[in-house]
Amino acid sequence: MRTPRATRPRLLAAGLAAGALLLTACSGHPRPQGAAPVTTGPAPAATAAASPAPAARPTGAADPALKPFYGQQITWAGCPDDPRAKKIDTSAMQCGKLHVPLDYAHPEADAIDVALLRLPAAKPEQRIGSLVVNPGGPGESGVDMVRFGADRFKGALHDRFDVVGFDPRGVGGSAPVNCLDDKDRDALNSTDEPQDPQARQAERAKRAADFAAACQARSGKLLPFVGTRNTARDLDVLREALGDRELNYLGISYGTYLGSLYAEEFPANTGRLVLDGAVDPAADKLDQSVNQAAGFEKSLERFAVDCVRNHADDCPLGNSPDQAAKKAADFLDGLREHPLTAKDGRRLTSDLGWTGAISYLYGDETTAWQQLRWSLGWAMARGKGDFLLASADNYNGRDDQGHYTTLEDAGRAIRCADSAPPAPSAERIRQVLGQLHEQAPLVSKGTSAEDYSTPSCAAWPYRTTETPHAVRAEGSAPILVVGTTGDPATPYAAAESLAKGFAAATLLTREGEGHGAFGKDNGCIDAALEAYLVNGVPPAAGTRCAR
Repeated sequence: MRTPRATRPRLLAAGLAAGALLLTACSGHPRPQGAAPVTTGPAPAATAAASPAPAARPTGAADPALKPFYGQQITWAGCPDDPRAKKIDTSAMQCGKLHVPLDYAHPEADAIDVALLRLPAAKPEQRIGSLVVNPGGPGESGVDMVRFGADRFKGALHDRFDVVGFDPRGVGGSAPVNCLDDKDRDALNSTDEPQDPQARQAERAKRAADFAAACQARSGKLLPFVGTRNTARDLDVLREALGDRELNYLGISYGTYLGSLYAEEFPANTGRLVLDGAVDPAADKLDQSVNQAAGFEKSLERFAVDCVRNHADDCPLGNSPDQAAKKAADFLDGLREHPLTAKDGRRLTSDLGWTGAISYLYGDETTAWQQLRWSLGWAMARGKGDFLLASADNYNGRDDQGHYTTLEDAGRAIRCADSAPPAPSAERIRQVLGQLHEQAPLVSKGTSAEDYSTPSCAAWPYRTTETPHAVRAEGSAPILVVGTTGDPATPYAAAESLAKGFAAATLLTREGEGHGAFGKDNGCIDAALEAYLVNGVPPAAGTRCAR
C-alpha cells in the first residue's frame, strides 16, 4: 500500500489532499520503464465528466459481444531480452498478450492489449492450472513480479501452477497511462513543498491541475477506463483464455482490492483467492489515511527502539529509546534546510529522505531494518545520502539512469478512477487532524486543515461512480485473507474487516513487521498458503504464525 503523497513529508498526510493516497506492495525488484500509451490519442477535453456507469448487460462470458474476447487463445513465446534481467534465468518464461475491450459497456469499439508473463509449472504432469498474481500499487507490474520474483514461488506453487503475472490496464506494458516525462517527475519528487499552509495549498492545487492536464493531453482516452473494476473484468477474460474454469489468484496490498472486486463481480468463477496485506474496500478514505499514518508512526518507533537497544554499534539514533524516533524524524525534517548531495550531484531533500526511510519500513525487522540503520547512519554521521536516495528512487519507480516507470502516473489515474470523495466538512477536518496529530505526531508534523481542503482528484477530468462499500461476494469459493500485525501500510485491522465482510473467508495472521506476508520466509505462512492453493485446504480459523 503506497503511503499518501502529501504534506510533511509529501509522502505522508491526508489521503484526500492534493497528494494522493496510493497503495502498493514493496516488491523489492526493478521496475519497468514506462512506454507510450497504445491509444489513438488523447480524448477530447473534459471537465469533471462522469466516468461511464457499469454496463447494465452482463459483463462476463454470457454477453455475446464479449465472446470474441473470452474465446481468444493466447500466443505464448519467449520473452524479449530485458537488460535488467541479465543475471536472471528467464529461459523458461513465456510472454504473451491478452486482448480486452477498452470500454466493457461498448466492447465493439476500441480494444487494448494486456501484457502477460508466464512461468510454466515445473511438474506439468501434476499441474493444477494457473495462479494469477498481482503485487499491488496501483501501478506495480505483475509481469515484473514473476520475472524478478520467480524464487518466491519455488516449491509446490511453481511445481503445480503456471504462475502468471500481468500488467493491469494503464500500467507498464498494458496501454500505460503516461503524464509526466522524466525531467518533470524528477523536479516534482525532489522539491520540498512550502511549509506555510496557504502557500502549500496553492502549490498543491497548481500541481494537481497541471498533472491532470498533462494526463488528459497524453492519455485522456484511457483515463475513464483504468479503474479496478475494469481490471477485474480483464481478469475474468484472462481466466477463460488460460483455460481455467475458476480463477486461482494471489493479490498483495492493492491486489487485495482487485481480488475483492473480482469476487464481487464473478463470485461463481472464484477458485482459491489469497488476499495478503488487505485493503478494506469499505473503509472511509480519511480514516484509512489516519490509520496508515499511525501504522508508519508505530513502525518507525519500533524500528528506532530496536536500533538503540539491540544495535548500538551501528545505530545513529543515540542511546535513548524514548527519543530515538524523534531524532530520526528531526534529521529527515532538517534535510529541508540542509539537503545532502549525492555522488551523482542530486540532492537528498526532506521529501526524498522521508520517502527513502518509509520505503524501508515496508520491509521486515531483519533485512529492511538493517538497511535503514545503515542508510540513516551514512546520512546522519557521514553526510552521505546516497542510500536513502536510492531507496526513494526504488519507491518512486526511478532507475539509475533517471528513467521512471508508469508507477506514479498510473497509480494516480487508477486511484481517481476508483474513488473521488468530496472535500470534507470543517468539522470532519478538525476531527481527523486531532486523530492524526495524536496517533502520528512525527509523520504528521505540520499537517494543517488546508491540506484537506482540495481533494486529490478534484482537478481530474473524469468523475468515478465508485464508492467505498463492503464486499460480500455471496456464492464465492472460500477466500483466504492474510494480515500482518505490524503492517504499517495496510494495518492489521483492515484484514480483520475484509475477512468479516466476505460471505466465506478465513483470516490468517502473521505476527511480525513489514507489509504483507508472502515471501517473508515464514515457514508457517508458507505452509498455510501451500495447503490452501495446492490442496484447497484453508487454515483453521484463528491461525496465527509467529515471527
